Amino acid sequence: MRHTARRLAACLGLFIAGHASAELTLTDDLGDTLTLAHPARRIISLAPHVTELIYAAGAGERMVGAVAYSNHPPAAQALPGVGSYTRVDLEAVAALKPDLIVGWRSGNPPTQIERLRALGIPVYVNESRDLPSVAHTLRQIGRLAGTEQAAENAARHFEQREAALRQRYAGQPPVDVFYQIWNQPLMTINGAHLISAVIRLCGGRNVFETLPLLAPKISVEAVLERNPETIVASGMDESRPEWLDAWRHWAQIEAVAHDNLFFIPPDLIQRHTPRILDGAQLLCDQLESARAKRAPH
Repeated sequence: MRHTARRLAACLGLFIAGHASAELTLTDDLGDTLTLAHPARRIISLAPHVTELIYAAGAGERMVGAVAYSNHPPAAQALPGVGSYTRVDLEAVAALKPDLIVGWRSGNPPTQIERLRALGIPVYVNESRDLPSVAHTLRQIGRLAGTEQAAENAARHFEQREAALRQRYAGQPPVDVFYQIWNQPLMTINGAHLISAVIRLCGGRNVFETLPLLAPKISVEAVLERNPETIVASGMDESRPEWLDAWRHWAQIEAVAHDNLFFIPPDLIQRHTPRILDGAQLLCDQLESARAKRAPH
């Protein structure tokens, strides 16, 4: 009997040890500590790019809900909706009984994040400001969901692609770039934005990089003053925005004079996901085209 009791106690000890080892603690991009008793099995995403990252990290099957415009990969479109990234439907979130929510610092109102935490739901807040952060987030999601190997493979592939682009374009002559997010109001990005990191990767120079706001409103006069060699626009969907060609009214801009008005689909450059390197390749090709149009010295 004593022998049997000792065996049961040993088994119980192993069970407790295994349960304790399953607990994981990490820090999100806000600097907040997050602890899960076990890898997440019911995940909700509060941003379209976060949805992509979760799938890329091999945890798509663990998703139970996402915000509007979570359209990639196609499987994400079948997920139950939980509102938009600016207005999360708290009741819809609670009904799905998630054991993890992944949010977005720049997009989700802080009050909504706090309300979700008040419901007792663990929330990991993501904010990528440079390209290495994309790989870091993939690894973090892999830890949270217990898909470390798939996440590590995705992160390494991303890092290898980034390194190849950096090596190819690092020595190229710089090209002044005005990146236009929107036309009314006229908006751009500063040097702290992830898109600026892509511009630098391709040997470009953001002409508005010193502005203090991440996505500032600017004037036409400010663009004329900086006289960019290229103008790159995104817009709302896969179609080239009509307002990009409105710059042809100002023939004195170098970008107009050399027909360097370029378009990149926003999903390929404005989302902090592995696909941003697809957008980077397009941008690098466009800047190479601008260099080729320069007069020989």
